[in-house]
Amino acid sequence: MNSWLRKNALVDLLESTATALSKRHVDGSLPIDDFNIELENQGGQKVQLGTETDQQAVMMGLMLHENAKNLIRRQLYKDALEVLTMGEEAFSLCDPKVLEFIDNVPILQIDMVWCYFLLQDISWLSVAGMRLEKAREGLERCHGKDFSRVRLLQAGCQPELALHMRLELLEGVVAYHNGQFDKSTKALTSAQAKFSQLQVPDEALSHVMSMGFKERDARRALRLNNQDIGSAVEFLFEEKAKRAQKREDDIRLRMEMMEQKQYGVTPLKKAVNLEKLKELVAIGFEKNLAAEALRMNENDFQKALDDLTNPETNSAIQLDIESRKRKRKQRTADARIEELVSMGFDRSRVVAAVQAGETVEQTMSRLMSESEPFPTVDANSNGNPASEPNNVNSDSVSDNDPVEGPSTAGEEERDVEMEDELARDIGNADALSDYDIEVTKEGEAIHEYLTLLASTDIKKALSS
Repeated sequence: MNSWLRKNALVDLLESTATALSKRHVDGSLPIDDFNIELENQGGQKVQLGTETDQQAVMMGLMLHENAKNLIRRQLYKDALEVLTMGEEAFSLCDPKVLEFIDNVPILQIDMVWCYFLLQDISWLSVAGMRLEKAREGLERCHGKDFSRVRLLQAGCQPELALHMRLELLEGVVAYHNGQFDKSTKALTSAQAKFSQLQVPDEALSHVMSMGFKERDARRALRLNNQDIGSAVEFLFEEKAKRAQKREDDIRLRMEMMEQKQYGVTPLKKAVNLEKLKELVAIGFEKNLAAEALRMNENDFQKALDDLTNPETNSAIQLDIESRKRKRKQRTADARIEELVSMGFDRSRVVAAVQAGETVEQTMSRLMSESEPFPTVDANSNGNPASEPNNVNSDSVSDNDPVEGPSTAGEEERDVEMEDELARDIGNADALSDYDIEVTKEGEAIHEYLTLLASTDIKKALSS
């Protein structure tokens, strides 16, 4: 019972975390995440979605789907099925017209039926058939008949082959258990042909690996490029360049996020718009001043500009910035004082050291040596430290970060761990990850069901 409750609590936490992440990603809230989600089509081009509701629904669905695929790789098929169901519900909140541009939903349907198959749960048979019909319709809409559209987008390579092989395998299995043996034979025979196409020759693999590529990468490239060595090598170099560009983009994004954190959030908890900030700085306004004007005015460029050009409001903003800096310095100093006092040092000596602008290391060293007396200072003094502690950014003016109490620290930590897991799952994905399938299990299943069909044919022949 306790195990069941823990599992359900984990599922609830996963769902709520995905919801929070997707909402924060699309509504302009302060970006406290070290990742960014961008939707790509089969050609690797970014897809722009419609409303914030659509964006949030798709982002939540994508995160849950990636997490489920990770569970499938770990052979946790029941858990994966639960997460896939949540992902399906998330996608259902999006405008169906938006989903026509992407193949994530039909792939999710295939993954759900694949879990049914791996669990060997015959009770899902009727549902499996309906899901596969939806999946085929969705893939044909996205990929075109006979994969023509995706092949054009991928410059002639066949990344979708393994996915369609799995689809045909599952269609064959469902047809077999429904007694539709001719339909099953047709689907499984087609799946077998695709499976043969996906087998990587040892000679080709060795040739690509001899150029310095790892076996897994070489095998993937050959499989996605119809075993063509030249195309596979070109593909690998392109992937390397894309990864390098992504690293640069991620670094730039993290730097932008760190900058936004310095400025705090608007009254509606939005991050300062950096593009508008750049425009104001280009006009000639000081950066912190312009950022504060945008923050106070909910990123309304014209209102911020009006405040900056009005001497009275400009002066008020500057005073507010200085006030917030002083508060932040005092907060940091007070925290350091309490930390050192809790270690047993005399409060008056600690206060004197901190107000003298000592770093933590300098303060500790002097307090422990006690060789150099500090000037006497009132222990209850609230004076500001003479200089900024060296571990705090002096340009930061944010004074609206929430201070978390001890009662919520554990809960937040669990959320952060789950967010990190979701971020890793989706961060490791790329435009072709859904097609990168290790086909060993599929090959075994195709052989098994074709053998069963052959046995059925023999029985028919003997009985006739």
